[in-house]
Amino acid sequence: MQTSIRGRLREYWDAGIRGPDFVWAATGPAMEVYSKHPVVKKANSPNEVMGVNEFLNHVRRMVVDYVVGQVLSGERGAGAADIAATDRLDEPRAYYLLHRHDFGLGEAPAGTCILYAVSCNLSDRLLVDTWDLVARTAGKPANDEEEDVAAEEGEEVEPEAVEEESGSKLRLKEWSQRKGKSLGYEAPGGKAVPLIDRVHRLMHLWNAGDLQKVDEYLDEHRLRRHELFKRMLQSLIELSEAASKERSLLESLSNHVGAKGAKANAGQTEFDGMRAEATGLRRLRGHGEIRAQASLRIRNG
Repeated sequence: MQTSIRGRLREYWDAGIRGPDFVWAATGPAMEVYSKHPVVKKANSPNEVMGVNEFLNHVRRMVVDYVVGQVLSGERGAGAADIAATDRLDEPRAYYLLHRHDFGLGEAPAGTCILYAVSCNLSDRLLVDTWDLVARTAGKPANDEEEDVAAEEGEEVEPEAVEEESGSKLRLKEWSQRKGKSLGYEAPGGKAVPLIDRVHRLMHLWNAGDLQKVDEYLDEHRLRRHELFKRMLQSLIELSEAASKERSLLESLSNHVGAKGAKANAGQTEFDGMRAEATGLRRLRGHGEIRAQASLRIRNG
C-alpha cells in the first residue's frame, strides 16, 4: 500500500498539485488498493479488521508526512532521511508545517484547516483551545463542533463536511502571540513538547536578549545536536518573510546553534582526547608499579 500510494504522491507533487487537492488526490489510489481485497487486516493485529475510515486516516497521515518531508527538504525532493524524519514529528508540529507551507500566517478557509487537522489526527478545536497554534478570525460555524467530534472519534469526514463556510477563517498564531508561561516547557496532558513550541520559546528568550537562558534551554533539551530541530529552524527561515523580525530571530538562533554546536563538538573531542591520554598515563603508571613490585619480590627472594 505505502509503495503504491507514495508513487502516486510523487506523481501528483511533480505535477504541481498542492493544498487540499493534494490530500484528496491520494484518496482515489488508496481506495483502489483497499478495494482489491475483500478484507483488510491490521499488520500488527492480524485478527483485527481495518475499516475504511481507519484506513483513510492512515492514508491522510501518509500524505501529511510526504508534504512535511518536502518542506523539511526545502522542496528539493524529499529523500529517505526526510521521510524518516517525518515519522518523528508529532501532530501539532506536522500540522504547523503543513498549514504554514500552504497559507503562511494569513487567513485560511476553515474547511481546509479541518481537513488538515483531521489528517494529523487533530481537530480545529484542539488546535485553538488546547495547543494554542491557531486563532479564529470569524464566527464558528454551527456544524463545527460536530466535525470536531467526528474527527476525534476517527470517523470519516466527507468532502461536503469540510466545504468552506462563509466568513469562517483560521490563521496560525505568530510566535509573538504565543505567550503562555508553559510554552516550550510543558505540553497539555503530559504529552511531549512539540518542537514548534521549543522554537517559539527560544525566539522569546532570544528576543529578550537572555543569551544565558537560551544556552541553558538548548543544553537542557539537547537541541544542539538535534538534527530535526536544525531542519525545522531552516524550514521556518525559508517559510518566513524576507527582512521580517521572525526571520531575523530564526537566522540568529540558527547561526548561534551552529556556532555553539561546533564549539561543543570540538570541546567534546578535546575532552575525550584528554580523557584517553589520562587513561593511558594511568595504565602506564600501573604497569610501572607492577614491574617495581616484581623486581622487589625477586630481590627479596
